[in-house]
Amino acid sequence: MPRYEYRCRTCGDTFELSRPMAESAAPAACPAGHDDTVKLLSAVAVGGTANAPAPRAGGGGGGGGCCGGGCCG
Repeated sequence: MPRYEYRCRTCGDTFELSRPMAESAAPAACPAGHDDTVKLLSAVAVGGTANAPAPRAGGGGGGGGCCGGGCCG
């Protein structure tokens, strides 16, 4: 289940809630009970690591991706 981050405009507290995507826009009360909250935009990092090896010179195919894997007509 996705986690969403919210900030309370009354007390300034930032908190997270796990809820279904269908309820992501529903109001959320802060842990102190205030109702004036706003959902924050969270950045998500996908894949890769800082220590990944650099690509080899000379490239040369190798699959992956849509057209590199042969799925394009």
